[in-house]
Amino acid sequence: MASLEQKTAIAPEADERVKQVSFLTHMMRRPELGAVAGLVLVIVFFFLTADRTMFSLSGLMTIMAPASQLGILAIAAALLMIGGEFDLSIGSMVAFAGLIFGVILTNFGQPLSVAIVMTMLFAAFMGAINGQIVIHTRLPSFIVTLAFLFILRGLTLVGLKWATGGSTQLRGIGVRVSDSPLLGFFSGDALKGAFVWLADHDLIDKFPNGMPKVTGIPVSVLWFVALALAATWVLLRTRTGNWIFAAGGDPNAARNSGVPVHRVKTGLFALTACAAALVAIITVLDAGSTDARRGFQKEFEAIIAAVIGGCLLTGGYGSAIGAFFGAIIFGSVSIGLTYTKFDSDWFQVFLGSMLLLAVLFNNFIRRKVTGER
Repeated sequence: MASLEQKTAIAPEADERVKQVSFLTHMMRRPELGAVAGLVLVIVFFFLTADRTMFSLSGLMTIMAPASQLGILAIAAALLMIGGEFDLSIGSMVAFAGLIFGVILTNFGQPLSVAIVMTMLFAAFMGAINGQIVIHTRLPSFIVTLAFLFILRGLTLVGLKWATGGSTQLRGIGVRVSDSPLLGFFSGDALKGAFVWLADHDLIDKFPNGMPKVTGIPVSVLWFVALALAATWVLLRTRTGNWIFAAGGDPNAARNSGVPVHRVKTGLFALTACAAALVAIITVLDAGSTDARRGFQKEFEAIIAAVIGGCLLTGGYGSAIGAFFGAIIFGSVSIGLTYTKFDSDWFQVFLGSMLLLAVLFNNFIRRKVTGER
């Protein structure tokens, strides 16, 4: 019988099939690397050119408000792109879901809770239709969702004129929901008490009357962060996340391995539509009205944020955290230019350049690390 010392001296042999890589190489393989690098460059640029108020707490909240709304769309778009598809009808779905939400509240007189549930269910149904058409016709999702971009936008115009008697804006929503206990979960600022406490202890800027200059964190920011964390957990820690990567990487191989590719893609289309509905609910409640141009061009901005975050148009590769940083880059550029002496019309030039540089950077790093040609 071998002694205890002999047993402990025997070490298991390393599995030669598992290639060991350095921490730096592992980090360089992450799809969000380009977005993080881009955000650093944007911060440095504005630190050198912008007014210092941009980096104050109020400036940060001003940037995060539009970034968070776009980010909710971008995270859902990123998951769909990782799954091998993408949705050009997101922006139109924001407008159409806003119409459905507003009509349920004003024309049908339903409470906020019913309006939210019905709007989400309707959006999921429309997203599932998108997915089923793509699956059963085998048409590219680009074509199908481009068609729905125009269909939903047109239906929004027609629906608003029907609901209002000829106007393209539906008002009176704020009055209908002013006493709802759910309002604070979808509109306004959160953690107001904490910001009052911080102002009382001179930890943040305040007005002469003692009230804080920043009253709280926009609710959309909390939804944005929560969705980014949830999506990252799903992608990296669950079987569903593995299915999403597999469905986008090689659908045939995934199907042969038992992955329910059709169900995964249909679910992702429904999720993207629900994200658009959530943005619609948030923006409609904040404004107290809805109109036909709500969500205009958001589909392109969401896809840009996802691509900056490392997603490939070919599918099977990407990151929810990357889309998170991509949306913050978008918000920083769109708002940050107002703090500089640059004309704000340079925004689209800046955004397009950032998109191109992010894609080139991600491709260069991936080829260097993986040895692709």
